[in-house]
Amino acid sequence: MLSHAQIRHQYFMRAGTVFIHGGATRTTMPKLILIANRLPVTVDIKKNGEVSFSPSVGGLATGLSSLNETHDCIWIGFCGVSAEMMKKHDANEIHKRLIRDHRSYSVPLSSQDVRLYYNGFSNRTIWPLFHYFTLYTSYDPETWKAYISVNRKFLEAFKEVYEEGDLVWVHDYHLMLLPGMIREEFPTAKIGFFLHIPFPSYEVFRLLPWRQEILHGILGSDLIGFHTFGYLRHFLNSVQWILGMEHSLGELHLENRTVKCDIFPMGIDYARYSDYTGNAKVTKEIASLGKSMAGKKMILSMDRLDFTKGIPERLEAYNRFLEKYPEFHEKVVLVMIAVPSRDKVETYIALRDRINELVGRINGRFSTMAWTPIRYHYRSFPFESIMAFYHCSRIALVTPHRDGMNLVAKEYVASRVNCDGVLILSEMAGSAEELGEALIVNPNNTEEIADAIADALSMNEDEQRERMSVLQHRLMRNDVFRWAALFVEKLSGLRADQRTLTMNILQEPDVDAIIRRYRAARRRLILLDYDGTLVPFQTDPALAVPDDDLVSLLVLLAEYPGNTVAIISGRNRDFLSLHFSHLPITLIAEHGALITRDGESWTPTVSQGNQWKEQIRPHLEIYRDRTPGSFIEEKEYSLVWHYRKSDAQFAPIRAIELKSNLMEMVANLNLGIMEGNKVLEVKSHESSKGHIASRIILEDDFDFILAIGDDVTDEELFSAIPDDGISIKVGLTPSIARYHMAGQREVRLFLQRLAMA
Repeated sequence: MLSHAQIRHQYFMRAGTVFIHGGATRTTMPKLILIANRLPVTVDIKKNGEVSFSPSVGGLATGLSSLNETHDCIWIGFCGVSAEMMKKHDANEIHKRLIRDHRSYSVPLSSQDVRLYYNGFSNRTIWPLFHYFTLYTSYDPETWKAYISVNRKFLEAFKEVYEEGDLVWVHDYHLMLLPGMIREEFPTAKIGFFLHIPFPSYEVFRLLPWRQEILHGILGSDLIGFHTFGYLRHFLNSVQWILGMEHSLGELHLENRTVKCDIFPMGIDYARYSDYTGNAKVTKEIASLGKSMAGKKMILSMDRLDFTKGIPERLEAYNRFLEKYPEFHEKVVLVMIAVPSRDKVETYIALRDRINELVGRINGRFSTMAWTPIRYHYRSFPFESIMAFYHCSRIALVTPHRDGMNLVAKEYVASRVNCDGVLILSEMAGSAEELGEALIVNPNNTEEIADAIADALSMNEDEQRERMSVLQHRLMRNDVFRWAALFVEKLSGLRADQRTLTMNILQEPDVDAIIRRYRAARRRLILLDYDGTLVPFQTDPALAVPDDDLVSLLVLLAEYPGNTVAIISGRNRDFLSLHFSHLPITLIAEHGALITRDGESWTPTVSQGNQWKEQIRPHLEIYRDRTPGSFIEEKEYSLVWHYRKSDAQFAPIRAIELKSNLMEMVANLNLGIMEGNKVLEVKSHESSKGHIASRIILEDDFDFILAIGDDVTDEELFSAIPDDGISIKVGLTPSIARYHMAGQREVRLFLQRLAMA
């Protein structure tokens, strides 16, 4: 029997062609691997052993299907049948048919996987937390372990399909660890991730015990997509405050690559919901429903049964509407459809019971012999019936507490072929950012919703058409096919952007050339920054001390004949003396204000005194007191305001204020303000890494000069290096340096190569 991997190779080969059923071949297009919790096809095994395959008609599968025209698309996901059940039948044949007929690669999940990973962590931890229902959130370590395990199973399936050059698009909250796992295995893979639900605010997300792991997993992507700017902002804030990574214009600069974050509001298959008038089944359903309404105006409420949808509050608002506006009695009917969901979960059972009770209470209170104010359906309906509901309803009442997008609102708008009808939409739905012409309400404000229903029923036809026409044109332009195409286009474009970004990263041939120059040289100067270059930054600078390996490495470099090694740092002389005075290297403190070559006697390089500190210090103290977590460091020739421990968004605002307030004062005192990594330093103009580097370079006939640094202060150092010198910036931010390195680890490895040369 063929293994799963052998089946994959039989159908997914890419040696210029793809082999398909019957032995025919076709030229390959760029391969796009789509990964989601569920495949776009569901496998059903009946009791008699018969196997059926039913394609999904969901929005995601529909939108991504259009990519088949431009890419060789392959899906990875769960087929809906547990691994135990598959073993009882011809699993091999099922896999063959999925691959051959549906281009789908099934991930084998056991019933326990589904229970712990899907019903457990995905839907009892992530789903409620990301929708702000913290009281419903479970933090069970067992389900977290299952979540990791299943994400790894998806990784193993991915490894069977992936080939260098493929595009990868991972979907939704079930697989947030997967991009990071793929990145570890395939560092050059081009990975997109899209979150289809809200990303919560930092204050909510921080409740998750495994918040760092989730963020690192998502950041394995090259492109991260969200429905709205609010979700994007929350994600970037969480990355900044939890991982300490700053962002610029939606970009996060990691050690060796850039991650782009952007918004891609998901649309619908607009034509499917607008071009239904010729459908005989829909026409029949419309006639039947219209007859049952008996001329009454219909208000439609249609949701999957979920606590995020605000159904009980919607019913309370309708109850208030009937109380407040008795003139509409016997003239309106609320048709409420709740599609069963997770009906074995206690929370959902309680929600279902509460809805039943509310419907019964409202109908019992307001019903007459000729009128029942609510028609409640706890079931799903076929497409033809749904279109009839859309067509016949005067109002769509869509008021979720929180929703990633809510496509029901968009489907209703698309269905209004006569441009009539009114959409009442919760401001908490992602679609509210696009559908501003709807009547936007707060889902918790029963009075506001009741008034909105009355306003919608009273709205004249001209205003209805004006609002609906604008909404329809917007949705028509931004349908689900454009959404999918834009994301893939952006992901493909990032491939070129990443290549451009990595053009000046130090590569192996560059290292070999530098080593050859290093060996051939007689007199060598090696200038090294400390924090961020030789050691990582620490929240408390006192903790960033050199380890034994670094000390040994510096000794090896310094003792090589012809070498001059200098640490040129913003640190004060006491710190450098404590940790490096016993080494045969030059130490330069306070960005060039002090220098020692013997580790004992320090020589100032600036002539300006320190009387200015008494004028500057009170201003720094004000901002220290106004910015929790910040502190002042006093050096011999400078004053430094540190804000690394402060709020990541608030402190930079304070830094701008402080700099502005000091500008005129420091100019009169012949001082300068230097901005470093979460520091603001006031010092003499005479003190700079560039000045001291130039002075050292002139002291000898160096034929090999190397400078490595990570901060904005090191740009002065790089500018002092001769044209034939070698300058290396640590990190991927813009720099005048000739080369870039990813981080401290790469710096250490590079220096070890030099030391062993």
